[in-house]
Amino acid sequence: MTHIPSPDSFQPEPDRPSRTELRKVLRKRRRALTSQQQRQAAEQLARQLSGHPGLYRARHIAIYLPNDGEIDPGYYMEQARSRGVQFYLPVLHPIHKGRLVFRPYSRNTPLHPNRFGIPEPALIERQTRPAWALDAVLMPLVGFDRHGGRLGMGGGFYDRTFAFVRRLPALAPQLIGLAHEIQRMNRLPVAPWDIPLDSIVTDRARFKATP
Repeated sequence: MTHIPSPDSFQPEPDRPSRTELRKVLRKRRRALTSQQQRQAAEQLARQLSGHPGLYRARHIAIYLPNDGEIDPGYYMEQARSRGVQFYLPVLHPIHKGRLVFRPYSRNTPLHPNRFGIPEPALIERQTRPAWALDAVLMPLVGFDRHGGRLGMGGGFYDRTFAFVRRLPALAPQLIGLAHEIQRMNRLPVAPWDIPLDSIVTDRARFKATP
């Protein structure tokens, strides 16, 4: 078995090369999980999310389809649908490059791979929901710390899409990062443009972000 170094063995400065190296290590760790481990993690994640105070009254929630070893929120989605929750998938914006819009998603929604190979619904403008009108956003993480630091895939899509929360916090949805517990670090290097999370949920615990 290939040895995968612990992410906490890195003590990076907040520069691009160190974030890139961390991203490689953490992605390798989550991809190393077996299908059984992924399924168990998804079930445990659903239990953690079902008790999340930020989701009690949420009725419009953005979600994602797991890719590249990401923890799967599908079990939670099926449970929450029975309570009348409407879910939305991110779609690459066709005009404002690097940003996302959100389309309603159900079991019957046709999906097509985007330019990154990730399935997404077709963009129908009249069926989109603006980011500020969401109650909560469940977003995938490559790495996280309990201070709200988030390491994504490097494209900056979520950071650009939710940059408005710095100017208009009253319109901000709950930003909740989802990850396997093995993706947690003591402290992540952050960039000035990073939008911090309100909380992080893993298969083992919930963390309220603390400055």
